[in-house]
Amino acid sequence: MRTYWFLNILVLMNTALMAQETIALPKTEDSEIVWKQEERLFHSKIWDTPVVTNVSQPSMEVFRADTASNTGAAVVVAPGGGMFALSIENEGTAVAKWLNKRGVTAFVLRYRLVPTGEDGTTEVMQTNPAIVITEAQKLLPYGITDALNAIAHIRSNATSYNIDPERIGLMGFSAGGAVTMGAGYTYTETNKPNFLVPIYPWTTALPVKEPQKDAPPMFIVCASDDPLGLASGAVALYSSMLEAQKTVSLMMYAKGGHGFGMASKGLPSDTWIERFYDWALNEKLIPSKNQ
Repeated sequence: MRTYWFLNILVLMNTALMAQETIALPKTEDSEIVWKQEERLFHSKIWDTPVVTNVSQPSMEVFRADTASNTGAAVVVAPGGGMFALSIENEGTAVAKWLNKRGVTAFVLRYRLVPTGEDGTTEVMQTNPAIVITEAQKLLPYGITDALNAIAHIRSNATSYNIDPERIGLMGFSAGGAVTMGAGYTYTETNKPNFLVPIYPWTTALPVKEPQKDAPPMFIVCASDDPLGLASGAVALYSSMLEAQKTVSLMMYAKGGHGFGMASKGLPSDTWIERFYDWALNEKLIPSKNQ
C-alpha cells in the first residue's frame, strides 16, 4: 500500500513539474458565434497528430527560456489547422521547445476557432473547400485580435516574463500564418509585433495587402509543391514587402508540401526553423547567446 501511494505522489509531482503556465486572453465580442462543444485536445487520426478544436476562450501556453540562456527575445506561435483546429504539437509546442533551447521564450497561442463537432479535422477534410474558407474567414478577425492581444499582454508584462518588450515576434502556420499576416496589417503601437514569420500562410483566406508604413521585418517560408497552391501567395507576400522597401526574406523549398511544421521528412524544408534563427540573429531580432 505504501508503494502504491508513493508512486501516486511521484506521478502527481511529475505532472506538476511538466505543467505549463497558461494565460487567458481577453475575449472580445463574438455574439454571432456559438460554440456547442467544449475545447478539446486529442490525437487526430485523419491528420495523425495532436490537435485542439473548439477554442472559444483564447489563451496561450507559456514556455519560458532558462535564465542562464535567456536572450530576452520572445515569439508567439500560432498553429495552423484551417481555423477548424490547431496542430498544437507539430506547429506549436515542438516549435516552442526548439526556441527555448536557443534562449527564446515562446507562447503557444490558442486563438478562437470555427465551432465544430467532436472532430474538427474530419470536418475540414470532408467539407467543400469553398465552405471551409467562408467559415474560416468568419473567425479569422477574432484570431487576429487574439494574436494582437497576446502581443499586448506580453509587452505589458515583459518584466515578469524576463523579456525585452521590443523583441516580440509572431510566427504562424497556414491559418496561423493568415492570423500572422492579419496582425501585420492591423497592429497599433501597443500590440505591434517586432517581427513576423508566416509559414506557408493561407493567402487564399487572407489575400495579400500593402504593408503598413512601419511594417516589421518578415521571414516567409513555403514549398513550391504546396498542394493548396500557397507558393504563389507567399511570393506575392514577399513582393509586397520588397516593393515597399521593407526587410523581408523568403525561403521557398522545392519540396515540402503543406503542414510540414517540425516534422522530419528528410527534405531541406526540415531545417526551415534553423534558417529562421540564422535570419533573426543576423537582423539582431534575437540576440546571440554569446553576446
